[in-house]
Amino acid sequence: MRYALGIEYDGSGFQGWQRLSHGASVQAAVESALSFVANHPLDVVCAGRTDSGVHARCQVVHLDTESGRTPYALQQGGNSRLPGGIAILWCQPVPQDFHARYSARARRYRYTVLNRPMRAAFQRDYLTWERLPLDAAAMHRAAQGLVGEHDFSAFRTVHCQAPHPNRHVHSISVQREDDRVVIEVQANAFLHHMVRNFVGSLLPVGRGEQPEDWPARLLAGRDRTLAGPTAPSNGLVFLGPRYPSQWQLPAEVTLDDLPEHHGPSTAAR
Repeated sequence: MRYALGIEYDGSGFQGWQRLSHGASVQAAVESALSFVANHPLDVVCAGRTDSGVHARCQVVHLDTESGRTPYALQQGGNSRLPGGIAILWCQPVPQDFHARYSARARRYRYTVLNRPMRAAFQRDYLTWERLPLDAAAMHRAAQGLVGEHDFSAFRTVHCQAPHPNRHVHSISVQREDDRVVIEVQANAFLHHMVRNFVGSLLPVGRGEQPEDWPARLLAGRDRTLAGPTAPSNGLVFLGPRYPSQWQLPAEVTLDDLPEHHGPSTAAR
């Protein structure tokens, strides 16, 4: 029997999602908890790996088990064994051909910048700080040059293992919410550090150091060395993947109307 689970986590105390031979990972904690409940070793497959310090509102995973445990037992039993920074939000059976990674048609991230003269004390693990005033409207206009299907080599880390740099960015929004600037990005998939590199190249526009067409010119140039620095991991939240309605998953991870998709639906970071 295959199950899909929605999981939220605070990435502050983990070295990212992926299981490691050293250091704590979200995947290892989830597998350990659910294996105890199922009474046999379990492997979970996620929609998109997250890096060290990155949080998730609704990571989606799938697993296979013949343990006979109900979705309620897997959810509640798993939560009783998980550390406080991880919680299973829901669990439900899915068809055997559902795949948390390959069935997803979009992924969404949110990046939050605290924009005030004083650094953060409260919620400092969930915000990046910028003391200079940011023009969020200019950042939003600049970000529209990144929307569409492109070669995103200029925003790809040298350590990225994706076979090619082409991705389809469905939308980017930049909005001010009081003393915070919030950037939200949705795409079919992401390259390693792609969102953080977007932010690193939008901040100079917001500070007035670069013109609004700069991100589009970086995109066209495909040269990572000319783009802005990688923004810090704190401030980045994986809102979750989105799937066609055929899988009958909760509304927060379901989307019917997506832009036409051409590229592969590979993992996101």
